[in-house]
Amino acid sequence: MARDSVPRMYFASDNTSGLPGPILDAITRANEGYASGYGTDPLMDTLRARIRDLFEAPQAEVMLVTTGTAANALALATLCPPWGAIYCQDLAHIEVDECGAPEFYTGGAKLVHVTGPDGKIDAQALRDTLTRSGHGVVHAVQPAALSLTNLTECGTRYSVAEITELAQIAHDHGLPVHLDGARFVNALVAEGCTPAEMSWRAGVDVLVLGGTKNGLMGVEAVIFFDPARYWEAQLRRKRAGHLWSKHRFLSAQMLAWIEAGLWRDLAHHANEMAARLEAGLAGRLMFPRGGNMLFATLPRDTHARLQAAGAQYFLWPDHQNDPETVSARLVTSWSTRAEDVDQFLSLLE
Repeated sequence: MARDSVPRMYFASDNTSGLPGPILDAITRANEGYASGYGTDPLMDTLRARIRDLFEAPQAEVMLVTTGTAANALALATLCPPWGAIYCQDLAHIEVDECGAPEFYTGGAKLVHVTGPDGKIDAQALRDTLTRSGHGVVHAVQPAALSLTNLTECGTRYSVAEITELAQIAHDHGLPVHLDGARFVNALVAEGCTPAEMSWRAGVDVLVLGGTKNGLMGVEAVIFFDPARYWEAQLRRKRAGHLWSKHRFLSAQMLAWIEAGLWRDLAHHANEMAARLEAGLAGRLMFPRGGNMLFATLPRDTHARLQAAGAQYFLWPDHQNDPETVSARLVTSWSTRAEDVDQFLSLLE
């Protein structure tokens, strides 16, 4: 596609961008010859070792799937029985965007909401909710897991300290912690910490490391820091129809992504473009920026002008019936161009 024909001012989502050259090259290399299937390929062996090194977790097990929905739902099914409760924020991705997949894959577990501002669970609210959980009462679903989302659905970020506090509360009640990290790398880069610090050292038991929103064709890694849970997860993946035969193409993508720090570079660029947008949206933002996703309130005439000029973004339910304003979600990606950000901001003036 010629550069002039590429859509400009495209802020609809970071999972709609193309693939960086190194990822395409890795897929092409993986296409040569033959390789054993179902995750027994040599590339997967190398990837597992790389992830263990990156996360400073030599015993961790890694399972690849192609969608975030499958990754989250299978991870939670491994943690939670059908009569269990999964505690999550009101706007958690597993609640608002998974079409009941967690409930389906767990065989009927219940998502229990825990309140908090800006898409994040409030620590005291979690304590209060778990105190009233009905643990040991046969008439109630039993507490089973805590699920966090980073970045959140509001584009905000849990700090390492916040994850640690919430995970400790969960562990005090005997609950494992799942982290939906569809934009984990964006949060990691913004937080300026190591992968270990934002995961198992903070108390996360199972991490979904998302690659699709950060440059991959479609790969998510489910990382089990407790290897004892891995065998059940493998069985659930196969039973659910998510064990890829030509698995080497998944392994190749994620291996190229983490090699030489490409995953960080791509996330850094996306965050940098979001910061550029943020600077021009002062006074319009609905939530603090945590990484590469912003929510802004726009006058309807401004929205009409942006749309007419080709700007693409999603409208959020807030203000949908407001005659004066709209709520817009803007997401930058590894391929967002500075000139597109600048053009968008110039139309706001």
